[in-house]
Amino acid sequence: MKYTKTTLDKLEDILGESDYTVRYERGTFQSGWCLLEAKKIVVLNKFLDMEGRINTLVEIIPQLEITFDRLTHESQKLYEEILNKVADTPEKESEN
Repeated sequence: MKYTKTTLDKLEDILGESDYTVRYERGTFQSGWCLLEAKKIVVLNKFLDMEGRINTLVEIIPQLEITFDRLTHESQKLYEEILNKVADTPEKESEN
């Protein structure tokens, strides 16, 4: 996946088509993002660079309730690519 403004826009489109709002705010985010599920708002740290924003959205999207049928064809393809990437990634072992 390329780290460009176009890629970021496409990821934001997936969320927008599923009625989520993406906001960039200043705050003390432990992981660079915060999710307000009841209001369908994704808040990202505004100080993240382009790569950080894209990686964060790729991390968040599989955790959300995305209505596949509401997505445009282009968004459906990207959404499936993200889900396949997550499925191919081995789980990180927790440190004890």
